[in-house]
Amino acid sequence: MLREASHPTRRDGAPGGDGGIAAEYAADLEANLADWHARLRSGRYDAPPVKRAYVPKEDGSQRPIGRPTFAAKIVQRAVAMRLGAIYEQAFHDCAYGFREGRSPHQALHVLRERCMQEHIGGIVDAEVSAFVESLDHDLVCEVLRQRVNDGTILRLIRKWLRAGVLEGETLSYPERGSSQGGVVSPMLANTFLDHVLDEWFEREVKPRMKERCVLIRFADDFVIGCEREDDARRILAVLAKRFARFQLTIHPQKTRLVRFQPPRHADDGERGDGTFDFLGLTH
Repeated sequence: MLREASHPTRRDGAPGGDGGIAAEYAADLEANLADWHARLRSGRYDAPPVKRAYVPKEDGSQRPIGRPTFAAKIVQRAVAMRLGAIYEQAFHDCAYGFREGRSPHQALHVLRERCMQEHIGGIVDAEVSAFVESLDHDLVCEVLRQRVNDGTILRLIRKWLRAGVLEGETLSYPERGSSQGGVVSPMLANTFLDHVLDEWFEREVKPRMKERCVLIRFADDFVIGCEREDDARRILAVLAKRFARFQLTIHPQKTRLVRFQPPRHADDGERGDGTFDFLGLTH
């Protein structure tokens, strides 16, 4: 699995937390794979610090991005492959982010089709505040433990979550969050949100609605469409409480109810133009 995970891993990547260049590891890949495998088997594998860099965002702010070492990328990809074999058959159809054969374009297409076919009249346009940075390590592992009974995998994930962050010459150990840029991070995000949002929506929300409703999620960006506006209001009223149970915060200014038919009077917190944001686009 380590060898298979090494194939899509870039050899020209920037140095990670150990200062090593990926091409140097790749030059003697088989020996390195054997060494990493032996350390994993014996429990001697330690998660190295993640080097932090910053990428400019459209609004002028900067997004922190982690740069794992080449070895960490390969080991994380192998674990993500293992988790994918467990979770892909269990993920709900509403999830599109970071899944093989699924794309943002598909998510947008399905959203538009469902809104038209099911006469959606109200949209809950939601955003989670600093989702990746807010992930509670114990809760992530607790959710994983419901399906993963391999103690080695769980210990590896906990090591990655608790690995230090190297910023310049400063090494810190955040108590929350998962590194953006880590190969295993998207899988952890999907498994966590599948439990927090997708499963809850299918089992508890939909049966209580008066008419049809639909959830479309791409990573931590999601919208919930309801045929009846009062159903959408009911979901909006409990959404923050649901996420708070898992130490997550729904952004109060960026989460709103959107009417598809322009109302005569737009209430506070509502858009009167019938538009909402999803995957960086206005619809």
